[in-house]
Amino acid sequence: MDTLGKVQGSLQRSDLNQFLPPEAPMEMAVQPLPPFRRQAQASEFARAWPRRAYLLAGTVLLTQAGCYEMYEVLQVGGVTILEAIILALFVLLFAWVAFSFMSAIAGFFVLLLRRKDELGIDSRAPLPAIEGRTAILLPTYNEDPYSVLARLRAVYESVEETGCAVKFDWFVLSDTTDPAIWIAEEKCFLQLRDEAGPTARIFYRHRPENTARKSGNIEDWVKRFGSSYECMLILDADSLMTGDTIVRLAAAMDEHRNVALIQTLPIVVNARTLFARWQQFAGRLYGPLIAAGIAWWHGSEGNYWGHNAIIRVRAFARDAALPELKGRKPFGGHILSHDFIEAAFMRRGGWAIHMTATLGGSYEESPPSLLDFAARDRRWCQGNLQHLALLPARGLHWVSRLHLLTGIGSYLTAPLWFIFLVFGILVSLQAQFVRPEYFPKGFSLFPAWPAQDPILAAWVFVGTMGMLILPKMLAYIVMLTHKDERAKFGGSFRAFAGILAETFLSGLTAPVMMIFQSSAVAGILVGHDGGWQVQRRDDGAVSHEDTLRKYSVPTLFGIAMAISAYAVSLTLLLWMMPVILGLLLAIPLAMLSSSASARSTSSLFKTPEETSPPQVLLRANELANTLHRTVCCPLLELHRDADLRAAHLNNLSDPKPRNRGEVDPHLAIARAKIEDAETFDEAAAFLTPREKFAVLNSPNVLGALLAMPPS
Repeated sequence: MDTLGKVQGSLQRSDLNQFLPPEAPMEMAVQPLPPFRRQAQASEFARAWPRRAYLLAGTVLLTQAGCYEMYEVLQVGGVTILEAIILALFVLLFAWVAFSFMSAIAGFFVLLLRRKDELGIDSRAPLPAIEGRTAILLPTYNEDPYSVLARLRAVYESVEETGCAVKFDWFVLSDTTDPAIWIAEEKCFLQLRDEAGPTARIFYRHRPENTARKSGNIEDWVKRFGSSYECMLILDADSLMTGDTIVRLAAAMDEHRNVALIQTLPIVVNARTLFARWQQFAGRLYGPLIAAGIAWWHGSEGNYWGHNAIIRVRAFARDAALPELKGRKPFGGHILSHDFIEAAFMRRGGWAIHMTATLGGSYEESPPSLLDFAARDRRWCQGNLQHLALLPARGLHWVSRLHLLTGIGSYLTAPLWFIFLVFGILVSLQAQFVRPEYFPKGFSLFPAWPAQDPILAAWVFVGTMGMLILPKMLAYIVMLTHKDERAKFGGSFRAFAGILAETFLSGLTAPVMMIFQSSAVAGILVGHDGGWQVQRRDDGAVSHEDTLRKYSVPTLFGIAMAISAYAVSLTLLLWMMPVILGLLLAIPLAMLSSSASARSTSSLFKTPEETSPPQVLLRANELANTLHRTVCCPLLELHRDADLRAAHLNNLSDPKPRNRGEVDPHLAIARAKIEDAETFDEAAAFLTPREKFAVLNSPNVLGALLAMPPS
């Protein structure tokens, strides 16, 4: 019997190699963008209007006050065209700050008054019983399989400890295109399931084509297995959740049948670099206040962040299938930021979308450096700007449209701030070097003095900065009211020192991020598709060459701004120093903040998850550190390991019917190279990574390769 025949025989003898349960298909029709009749709404959807009235009225009043004060700054001697542009930009940017400020104020009182969760989820109450079945889905794409499966096992064990494990099935949904990572995923999965025991319902599915990326990955699962489950809980590759939190989310979905989605607040953990640590500190201290505010006024029209959330499968299948946008990339094609749209479509279908800000037990990791943060941000930027095409979709709730506008605005504000700064310098240069017209054409008794009010300008600046910084102090006050939390942050003094350090460091990196985001927006608007890069999750080390190359543009902008400001006056240079200093120090700050060795200098950024780590985090890190990582040719792995070979072949999807004349060039070239080789090792050496991927997807070609004799 040949090798392929032996493999097929072993598959018939072993149930261990069955990677997937029996299919339970569910229909999922693509949602229309034009005419749509909104479903009937429950009366409880209208409860949040007084909260939204507060938010919008407060934003309008603050913006009017800021606009009036800025007009008073500029109107001395009349408003020029450049000054009118500055005023218009200031109104837009100030309204953005005011909106966030009003939401943060609401969050402060929600946390201070210990208001209950909107859905009544109480982490201190006894663990509730669960009725429906829930699938835990972990989509992965070219991630480190050892760390990903270690985290999944830690979450699995945490759910087992609750006594409710029988209500959950686990799916690793791989879209991996790297052949070595693919085979390593299968090895890790087989090890995980073997150690979990024969009763563990843990499954693995690999898609041969990464169609529509993550949203397509989830959609494929719903269409194949969705009808067996009431809910699905979506994890990311870096996600961790406690079993207690997962069970409470599932119970809440049982209790509230009109709710389609509950989003948790993921807390950043495992930060290793200085950059990641101050991001972790900021998210942990300020995040709950911000999340409590938006959950308070979102009500049943909440949003979805793509992971660490539970979703009703029936609602998702009926109302959240995404259309493919017309036109070319970056605006056309599959929707990148799918989560916002899926939430908006489910709400359009009559379902409630909620966020629980105080449940806890939900974790994620942060990019290790500003460059990694900017790379992820570039992808989000393109996805959010795609939403411009979806804003006119009929039937969307106005709050859902506000979510889309907020996502778009979060990236457009960067170039607006940049333009605002440039025009501010131009106005100053105009006043310094352009001869003023004291007596304009026409009759005038008095001269027109071209000037601004510097004292009032300083107060406008102080007011704007106050609205940005005050929410941080409110979060600090909330932390002080929780004795246990205060101790876990290292005490009130250390936490306050951390706020000062984080504010200073974030202030230095904000101008650099402004340049990166402005560049990303400009590139997208001219038609550049950034693609989908795999996020780094290592120690964040960046070579000096890459640092100099990536940060040279912000540094040059800083030099240009410094020269322009000094050409006007030393006072203007000092006034703009917070922005200029961040740009000039971009390179040394990047080297310092992306280094894991800088961790010792950031001991003030203590968080409760560091001081008293949750058990699921300790277990995940323990598993990740003890796993034996091997780097080997994937074809050689299959050639050596008969069980892995059998499992891999059994996991392959049935090949699509091929029309005559349609040829996969990578597979055809691989077949020719294999026929030209004399031994297995020679054939494996001939193949490129893309050709190896094609071979791994073809049982016939793979069988022929594995049947060849070794060298």
